[in-house]
Amino acid sequence: MPLLQCQGISKSFPGVRALNYVSIDVEASTCHGLIGENGAGKSTLGKILSGLYQPDEGEIFLDGKPVHFKSPSDASTAGIGIVHQELLFCENLSVWENMNLHQPPAKGPFYDSKEARNRATAWLKTIEADVDPDQNVGSLSVAKQQLVQIAGAMALGAKILIFDEPTSSLSQTEADLLMHLIHELNVSGVTCLYVSHRLEEVFRICDRVTVLRDGKLVATKGIGEVDRQSLVSLMVGRDVDLSSPPVNVPADSKTVLKVEGLSIGTKLHNISFEVRKGEILGIAGLVGAGRTETLEALFGLDPHARAKFVLKGRPFTPSSPAQALRLGVGLIPEDRKRHGLVLMLSARQNISLPILDRLSKVGFLEQRKERELATQYFERLRVKAPHIDSGTAGLSGGNQQKLVLAKWVAAQCDVLLVDEPTRGVDVGAKAEIHALLRELAAQGKAIVMVSSELPELLALSTRILVLREGKLVGEITGKDANEKEVMRMMAGVVAEMMG
Repeated sequence: MPLLQCQGISKSFPGVRALNYVSIDVEASTCHGLIGENGAGKSTLGKILSGLYQPDEGEIFLDGKPVHFKSPSDASTAGIGIVHQELLFCENLSVWENMNLHQPPAKGPFYDSKEARNRATAWLKTIEADVDPDQNVGSLSVAKQQLVQIAGAMALGAKILIFDEPTSSLSQTEADLLMHLIHELNVSGVTCLYVSHRLEEVFRICDRVTVLRDGKLVATKGIGEVDRQSLVSLMVGRDVDLSSPPVNVPADSKTVLKVEGLSIGTKLHNISFEVRKGEILGIAGLVGAGRTETLEALFGLDPHARAKFVLKGRPFTPSSPAQALRLGVGLIPEDRKRHGLVLMLSARQNISLPILDRLSKVGFLEQRKERELATQYFERLRVKAPHIDSGTAGLSGGNQQKLVLAKWVAAQCDVLLVDEPTRGVDVGAKAEIHALLRELAAQGKAIVMVSSELPELLALSTRILVLREGKLVGEITGKDANEKEVMRMMAGVVAEMMG
């Protein structure tokens, strides 16, 4: 008998039927993949199983017995934990304080802070996370926050762990470590439900895989019964071009952005590079190498940045995002919820936000123009939502990411800084985003892109800069680049050791 059974699960939200009579069986001590396009219902099912949502219809069975979870606490008590795609923390508290919120240790009638810190240190050590337990969670990078969340979920001793896009903001090294940990969990008897858009991970660790599309069950297959193309076809229900045509930059293309001697305290040290019109310049590096800091400096987000900047032949100092935007520089940030969107606004309002001055006349917003612009980019990026006035907070993570892209593409910047453009999006949306970035480059935009996915960098970049510990350690042209060489430079490993 399967350890976990979902029978006829349905769930609706205003204007959207997220799940429609979905039934899944998950065997004990296995890793079961759950895949589908953005908005297919994967995260909704995970939240139902973890007690965050209650189904409108259907039943859940655990060890053959019906269970009803009214809260995450109920699910945790039953032995089900979840590692969320979107980070859920009290950002003003330390790492160890956050990790003990569910089960605070006591010493008599008092909170035992020493034991709480020791617990958190031990939990972080189990996944070899290089995180200071005393540091405030809000000051950590997205990748390190994700590691804290994973360590906390593993510490609960759950029989079933649901991973919702756990590697979406991790480096390849950290993702490899997680894959190993999940394998070890399976061996020790823990059952894993693994939600991911990265098909290579599904093939690497999953025993079976279930495909959802538009809230409906499409198929459940043994991993040996499918290949990449057949899974993509099941997911999207249409032909998807997975090829990666190179971005061609004319030999006489002019330099749009030039950076000389970029330094930020101990974060970045004397980094210099230039980007030409029609080029996609990739930036590779391990977490903490300074990739995001480089983009933020170019967008005027770090007042401590020191460098000589030249934009379209003229010196400039990026003192603020507003000034950068006026000069034609835009930033698609890594963390869409905190920095990319205003969740309380509608999709339409988010798309128009950076260019309200262009849509206004004598101080008043021309709503017809705003609606036309929002509709154009809403459709261009295939954002799945009932309409352009839908609430942003209610969209799936992948559709929120498309909305961030729509917002900055609509701004028509000359230089587009892109940080993790496909984090948490499905394979179909990823192909669309890649095609969009190539299209923007073909239109003459200069693009600087950070990505933790080496295949993405290799597929899109004309050149790749490699950062390590805040320093520029090398540059590889697209035709000479390969994963082995880039990883060698990222890790600082000599060529003979890689050989």
